[in-house]
Amino acid sequence: MERTWPRLPEGMEALSRQVSALREALEQSEENTQGMVAALGSFDSRVSAIEASIRPAQVRTQAITMAHENIDRTIESAEAILAQFDIVRRAEAVILRGPHENLKNFLEAVDLLKGVVNFFSLDKNFKNCEGVLNQVNNLLTKSALKIEEEFRQLMGTYSKPIEPNLLFDCLLKHLMLSKGNSEAVGEQPSKSFEAAIHPTLIPSGILPLLHDIACQLVQDGNQKSCYRIYRDARRSALELSLRNLGIETLSKDDVERMQRVALQVNIGTWTQCMQITVKVLLAGERKICDQIFDGIAFNKDQCFAELAGGSVTTLLSFADTVARSKRSHENLFLMLEMYGVMHELQSEVEVIFQGKFCSEMKEAALNLTKSLAQVAQEILVDFEEAVVKDSSKINMQNGTVHPFTIEVIKYVKSLLDYQSTLQILFQQSETGSEAESQLAIVIMKIMQDLQNNLNGKSKQYKDSALSHIFLMNNLHYMVTSVRRSQAKDILGGDWIQRHRKIVQQNANQYKRVAWARVALVRQHHLMLAAVEFQGV
Repeated sequence: MERTWPRLPEGMEALSRQVSALREALEQSEENTQGMVAALGSFDSRVSAIEASIRPAQVRTQAITMAHENIDRTIESAEAILAQFDIVRRAEAVILRGPHENLKNFLEAVDLLKGVVNFFSLDKNFKNCEGVLNQVNNLLTKSALKIEEEFRQLMGTYSKPIEPNLLFDCLLKHLMLSKGNSEAVGEQPSKSFEAAIHPTLIPSGILPLLHDIACQLVQDGNQKSCYRIYRDARRSALELSLRNLGIETLSKDDVERMQRVALQVNIGTWTQCMQITVKVLLAGERKICDQIFDGIAFNKDQCFAELAGGSVTTLLSFADTVARSKRSHENLFLMLEMYGVMHELQSEVEVIFQGKFCSEMKEAALNLTKSLAQVAQEILVDFEEAVVKDSSKINMQNGTVHPFTIEVIKYVKSLLDYQSTLQILFQQSETGSEAESQLAIVIMKIMQDLQNNLNGKSKQYKDSALSHIFLMNNLHYMVTSVRRSQAKDILGGDWIQRHRKIVQQNANQYKRVAWARVALVRQHHLMLAAVEFQGV
């Protein structure tokens, strides 16, 4: 018996139909999805098959591409290597010709060869390159020898002594410039005139060549050769220049045995040579040394000190020998001459001899200046004492001027010829006006000592009239000499007037004694006449 289900309401039936329809649609969708999946799986299989079929072709294409790249790189490397060989070939020809014809090309060739060495040394992939490296290194060795020889030849060719006439002419222009000689120099010296005060030690066109060669030598590690070649060449030229000026080495015995005139000539030569050496030669040597080794890692101060040392020592030792020789009053003016020159050069010495390697020469020059000042002061003191102690027995029978008076006055006049030098000398211990007053004190003391000495000499006369005539004549000589010389500015008008009175006093004393003697003689004659009259 078939079971009968209850009838659903009308709305629920509609919903049931929709559900059934949706179920059928889902089932249909699943069937479609499965079909699509199957189709896609079939497509993927076909794609995989295609990829599998073309993969060998892709591999071959990649291999061909890599092969082309390797070939390109190999070609580039080969071209680079061939280029290096071409550089070596071209550079070799330049190196073998040497630097004399074209220094710039030679130095460029050296730089190119160094580049070749770097090229093969930096890339370790290059094999069997020892041969070309050996060739290049041999060329670099040859280039170093050739550039060194070129430097030696240039230094030898252009390191010649300067002619004495040219050096004296340069010194004269230096002195004119320093004294501001407006007629000879003008208010503003021209560049041509300033250039004329420095002789050409090395032509200006050669200096850049020497600089470039020196730079190359130092880069090649040949500093010692560069140093030695330059020092020896310039030292020889400097010493020959001084020798041609007449500078010679003298011992203390040589100086003491030398006649005064010969010594004066030698010192005159020395003062000029000292000025020429410092103002002209050493100033020029320092300048070209700085120019040639500018910007180069090179001890140019030490090189300059060694090339100049021998000449400076010779000059200073001569003056030092004179200063240490036996002292005499006449040598005072030689000492003042040398001292004046050394003091004048002091500022230039400090500039030229700067740096630790030149400190010994600078110290020697400054010590010589001090030594000359000390000796000069000692001689001046000795002279003052000699004036006080002079006991010459020369008796001027007619009471005329004593030779000692003439000698002392001449000495004082000579002192005043060195007035500015003496004031500088006194400034070592005094200042400004004190130095000027010190000079005046020294001159006054000498004059007073002379006057005292003359008073003593006047007492040697038994005749008092002659004694007064002697003082009158000698003091009158002193006053007249002072009035007609620079001494009047030092001693002053009061000194002159005071000593004129002393001269007049002695004249009056002479008259008094002379008239007294006349009166005595007259009285004697009258007495004789009276005796004769009485006898008659």
